[in-house]
Amino acid sequence: MDYLDFQKTELDPVKNRNTELVERKGIGHPDSISDGIAESVSQALSREYRKRFGHILHHNTDEVQLVAGNSEPGFSGKKNQGGEVISPIYILLTGRATKSFEGEKIPVDEIALDAAKNYIRENFKKLDPRHIEFESRIGEASSDLKEIFSDSLPKSNDTSFGVAHAPLSPTEQIIRKLEGKLHGEIPEVGEDVKLMGLRQSGTLKLTVAAAIIAEKVSGPQEYAETLEKIKNAAENFIRENSSLEPEVYVNTADEPDKESYYITVTGTSAEMGDDGSVGRGNRVNGLITPHRSMSLEAASGKNPVTHVGKIYNLMANEIASEISEPDSSFAEVKILSQIGAPLDRPQTVEVESSAEESRVAEIVEEKLGDVKSVNDRCVEGDVSTF
Repeated sequence: MDYLDFQKTELDPVKNRNTELVERKGIGHPDSISDGIAESVSQALSREYRKRFGHILHHNTDEVQLVAGNSEPGFSGKKNQGGEVISPIYILLTGRATKSFEGEKIPVDEIALDAAKNYIRENFKKLDPRHIEFESRIGEASSDLKEIFSDSLPKSNDTSFGVAHAPLSPTEQIIRKLEGKLHGEIPEVGEDVKLMGLRQSGTLKLTVAAAIIAEKVSGPQEYAETLEKIKNAAENFIRENSSLEPEVYVNTADEPDKESYYITVTGTSAEMGDDGSVGRGNRVNGLITPHRSMSLEAASGKNPVTHVGKIYNLMANEIASEISEPDSSFAEVKILSQIGAPLDRPQTVEVESSAEESRVAEIVEEKLGDVKSVNDRCVEGDVSTF
């Protein structure tokens, strides 16, 4: 295996740092909405291509743009009963896809629009397709990339790299999992939850920006009680899942003396001023980790068969996780492709780990030999890209 570059490392370097920054943009953040829609469109097209032709045709739908709308939220105790969306959010679906094959036309735009609307219906409590103006301007796929794509042996359609590490640090684990806990325990919390963690030695300073659904709170007093619930839930979660001492701040931009609160009609800031774009948020492990090596690839929406910007980031994540699993061995993995080369023959797989080289080599070879399983799991939605 001449492409494996292994370096023995005994310790996760983040452990030696006095500070650690970790961020997560929740599923309702405008950037995450863009990611989620882009990926759902790719999945829908992939299924349609398979249904019609038996295999996935070339496409990349990773160029979704979200332009914020305008709203007038208000507490449920007032006349407007939570407020209303005044002007809709605008979502533009762009990218490239195969629109005709073997003389048959594929209704790409219709498939994409249906997928985008279904994603909103299935993942949000209050946000609804009626709050959004959708437009699809997906272009025809590049002919030269079609040739790479149509080859029976999958080949990379880009020169790029994937990066991952495992295990997640205690701070990373908390930031990754806390969003789901808040949604599960506090119904007033909308899907737009942004978490920013700063670990300084033994303290985790956590800033939470949570879009509160206005319809579910009667006024300032109940709003303040909701923020206290969030603070308590976050503190308890940190103490239960780490040895870190929590210091939690919630919705710090509020100005109660000016009656300015982070309340929303739909549970997302996209309704009133925050725009979004694919690839500007979480990496494939669901986090933004500035003290780690990261790829800037926008994985969501890239085709799941040949685009290494997606495949190698997901594969690096899986390789690192498997290396780490038995005894929490540290592993950082970097995989580099070359356009036109077989996906199972990267230019290099660089691994820094405390595990034994022989075991690392076995895992890398096994994962690269089973690259098609990544394709299938992407199409079925069994892996997350953000």
